[in-house]
Amino acid sequence: MPTIAREAALDALVRRAEGVLSRVEALLPPAVPDPDWKRVTAARWRKRNGRGYLQGVSHPHSIALADLVAIDAQKQAIERNTRQFVAGLPANNVLLTGSRGTGKSSLVKAMLARFATKGLRLIEVDKADLVDLPDIAERIEREPYRFIVFCDDLTFDAGERGYKALKVMLDGSIAGAAGNVLVYATSNRRHLLPEYFAENLETRHEGDEVHPGESVEEKVSLSERFGLWVSFYPFAQDDYLAAVARWLAHFEVKPASSGREADERTREALQFALQRGSRSGRVAWQFARHYAGGLGLERRK
Repeated sequence: MPTIAREAALDALVRRAEGVLSRVEALLPPAVPDPDWKRVTAARWRKRNGRGYLQGVSHPHSIALADLVAIDAQKQAIERNTRQFVAGLPANNVLLTGSRGTGKSSLVKAMLARFATKGLRLIEVDKADLVDLPDIAERIEREPYRFIVFCDDLTFDAGERGYKALKVMLDGSIAGAAGNVLVYATSNRRHLLPEYFAENLETRHEGDEVHPGESVEEKVSLSERFGLWVSFYPFAQDDYLAAVARWLAHFEVKPASSGREADERTREALQFALQRGSRSGRVAWQFARHYAGGLGLERRK
């Protein structure tokens, strides 16, 4: 085929392809604009027809630091790291691990309430969408705010794509990490991946030293990319009751007027926890809602 004819055929093919793309784009929903971060302090990463976007949260769950009891050391560590970050100083990605219901997620939300007026913003990302972390970071890298990317209840199964994406986001990419983004993740597992008995067979002994196998090293490598590890532990009975008292005050329940009333309230709180098999800040909050709601109904009779 002569050169001129080939060029003409190629031009026609390009025009047809452009026409097809235009028709396909017309069928797609319009791109969702990013939130106005002057008005919005929190957002969720969402997907619509395969296209990701940031959905602003009109009324973020606001938790005061003072409402979180029995985790003073954890509060101090997270608050200091976040204060450094908001001030433009070096700060670490954070992994909060430990017992369920002990305040891990609540503490992250409390950071937003504490520092939103100083320019802190929060973006919640589901585990399934962690592969989009580079796109999220790119969208906010020029914003004059500090962003915490929040991954709640984070665990991985072997081979999940989000695992690799998170490693790259933390510090494994050829591109430097964005200066206005940190990752705060909560998990019941310290190493985020399931651990199997067979992996112990990979352990090597060199003299008096013990060296974990490659499978264990790979699992540890992700959690090690978080510069700050904060551990949470089950509540003792006194810690649980202190949390109950704090949340009852939050719901404007007056202190017990007599020793008998106080004993009865304590008995109910302990029975409530016993039924759930756990003493934790979450159970204390649930009991306080149950108790305060019951009192409200009695007053309306």
